[in-house]
Amino acid sequence: MSYLNQAEMAENYSMISRVAQCATQQEIPDADAWTQTNRRAWAAAPGWDDAWASARASHADDTQAYDPGADEAVITDSMILSQVQEMMSEAA
Repeated sequence: MSYLNQAEMAENYSMISRVAQCATQQEIPDADAWTQTNRRAWAAAPGWDDAWASARASHADDTQAYDPGADEAVITDSMILSQVQEMMSEAA
């Protein structure tokens, strides 16, 4: 676990956009606000920080141009959907 990786994910434009789109698909009212309000929680999803760190390490020579949040092989859409749905069920 790395708080730095989690914090980076919570601030990553691509991740914020992807989570907000998922929240919209799941019919969460005001998905953009929900995503921003809950960004630290979804960024702390189990395994996400390890995937992020691995992606960063494998692109060590390309850190300026590489965006792990836009790489759908790092945090998959399925992982995002699972986390959003879990957070929805916890809120209910």
